[in-house]
Amino acid sequence: MSAVSLCTLYTPTLLPFSKPHKTSPPIFHQSPKRRRVITSVAEDREAIPVGSNDRKVLQPSPPSNDNNTEVVNDTDIITGRAINASIVLGFGAFAVTKLLTIDHDYWHGWTLYEILRYVPEHNWIAYEQSLKANPVLAKMAISGVVYSIGDWIAQCYEGKPIFEFDRTRLFRSGLVGFTLHGSLSHYYYQLCETLFPFQEWWVVPAKVAFDQTVWSAIWNSIYFVVLGLLRFDSLTNIYGELKSTFVPLLTAGWKLWPFAHLITYGVIPVEQRLLWVDCIELIWVTILSTYSNENSESRKSEEVSAISSSTSSQNSKELNE
Repeated sequence: MSAVSLCTLYTPTLLPFSKPHKTSPPIFHQSPKRRRVITSVAEDREAIPVGSNDRKVLQPSPPSNDNNTEVVNDTDIITGRAINASIVLGFGAFAVTKLLTIDHDYWHGWTLYEILRYVPEHNWIAYEQSLKANPVLAKMAISGVVYSIGDWIAQCYEGKPIFEFDRTRLFRSGLVGFTLHGSLSHYYYQLCETLFPFQEWWVVPAKVAFDQTVWSAIWNSIYFVVLGLLRFDSLTNIYGELKSTFVPLLTAGWKLWPFAHLITYGVIPVEQRLLWVDCIELIWVTILSTYSNENSESRKSEEVSAISSSTSSQNSKELNE
């Protein structure tokens, strides 16, 4: 067989009207020289800014304001500390001055020892005179001071520095003590004497039991409801907070008050009972305030987390749609 016939035999037959296929060069095969050129072009495109009408995209992002925020926060903290320190030192200086200068009208010629010796006795006499002149107002003032100091102690117990307390919270607690605790306690102790006008041995335990069931339940409820209203909480939240803390607070009081009230109803006269009770209230107000504000803060954090979770779920739903 000749070479021409062999070429004819192995030559593919072309169909009519068909065109031979062109072989395209391989896509991923590039010579080293061409690869260097492409790499240099890519680097140049990254280095050279491209002009665009969208200036917001091409303009560099403004510098972060974290330092400014920290400076503002530090300024607020220092200002708050200064205000709180002025309040504490101002009222403390006023109280100490009033106590030490009780005899300033006639201490001319006295020695320092004589002044300090008669200060406690004459302050007590002045307190008894104010009780006779206006007993309700005197007791309201004492309870207001005690409830303010008790809330301050509670905030320090919760971990806040001594001059970084929440002034609004302290004012709320002091307002409740001034307007309600002093006046209601004045009438309660008189009512208690009317309900138990006996002199037998069982009267003191009966008064303690009545105090730690009926009166404690009433006063704890009043305290939580009024504080919730002053915080502008909803009635539903106030009810939930009262319901969750009612029994724990009542039973917590049984660890403190029965022993204190054995002295209250067994030794202290009626007119002096609130002063003794307010001294113990410094401990109890710390417990009350801690319970109230812990529940309020936990409820607010739960509301914030619920809102954030609902917002995130809504955003994910919109993205899926």
